[in-house]
Amino acid sequence: MNINYLEDFVIGQIFQSGSLRIEKERMVEFASEFDPQVFHLDEVAARDTIFGGLTASGWHTAAMTIRLILASYLNPAGGLVGAGVEELRWPQPVRPGDELHVECEILDTRPSKSRPERGMVKVRVTTYTQNKEAVLCFIGNLVVQRRQSGALLM
Repeated sequence: MNINYLEDFVIGQIFQSGSLRIEKERMVEFASEFDPQVFHLDEVAARDTIFGGLTASGWHTAAMTIRLILASYLNPAGGLVGAGVEELRWPQPVRPGDELHVECEILDTRPSKSRPERGMVKVRVTTYTQNKEAVLCFIGNLVVQRRQSGALLM
């Protein structure tokens, strides 16, 4: 897989991931440890909640999103190093059996003024189900290495 330096990213460019099927047992296991709420843990009790059934924790969805991004062709030089997240939303819940995939759209790129060896990439990340329903959306700010020749020009 190619490594993408700051200079390789273009505004409007879209990177897509493969897919990941969500298993009920993994959802409950994650929630048991990190987000123990009834609508994440108990299928019967979850029916009487605002979700009307078992759902994955939003934080589990976020973790799966990162896993999918890491397996995509986004592959920023220096790793997936975040400098912040904006507008984090979970518009729909994730259910057992859903199959998730991620789209990352490059919104902006800029070299760092104080660190010529790196820059910032702003990316819109949307996680979708198999039915193209958005289940997680955020704008991420990534720290990305520049090519050596680019760093020397500053």
